[in-house]
Amino acid sequence: KYRLQGIDSNTALQPVFLISSKICISGHPRQSGRHPIPNKKDLPFDIVELMEEIEVKTGFLPNLFRVMSHRPAEFRAFFAYYNAIMNKETGRLSKADKELIIVATSVVNRCPYCVVAHGALHRIYSKKPAVADQVVVNWKLADLTDRELAMLEFALAICHSDNITEEHYQKLDAHGFDREDAWDVGMIAAFFAMSNRIAHFTDLRPNQEFYTMGRIPHEKEKTCMKEA
Repeated sequence: KYRLQGIDSNTALQPVFLISSKICISGHPRQSGRHPIPNKKDLPFDIVELMEEIEVKTGFLPNLFRVMSHRPAEFRAFFAYYNAIMNKETGRLSKADKELIIVATSVVNRCPYCVVAHGALHRIYSKKPAVADQVVVNWKLADLTDRELAMLEFALAICHSDNITEEHYQKLDAHGFDREDAWDVGMIAAFFAMSNRIAHFTDLRPNQEFYTMGRIPHEKEKTCMKEA
């Protein structure tokens, strides 16, 4: 089974649905980008099953799933590796740590989809609604711990293709990260560099739902929607 980290029934907001090759977000259709999106009935069963599982849990389907369904074999490979690094049960990286790495490196790679979507997931996991936004503006001035700063410094060195030296590892060691944790930080930075570039050339845009996730309590979100 594939799983999307951080998405559950408490994050559901507004429905997203597919019509031909258009992505419809909150009732506003927009062309999906530069490559056709298959009709659901034409997709392999395992991919449809995953999409339906995610949509039931969240109330919407992240647009990444639709875009990647253009190539079913690559869809499977992408989400298999995503699960391997994001849903592993070992290591010292929390779910919030992983999302923070993705936000910071996706800013450098100028990827609106990953900044917005993973900023939402960071808000949910960290229970800190402002930190992801602060990292987008200037990670060095964000309300981060020394541990988080060391983690991001390593991730961003990889993102910038800097020469990685023993000094980088020593800084991580000083904040409780071992070599396996460093591997996890590096792999997340590397994998999402690829994801950022997929989003770029496919013109992948964030679902509208991501923008408000984790900013106000879910019950208040539902009340605001009803009042609107």
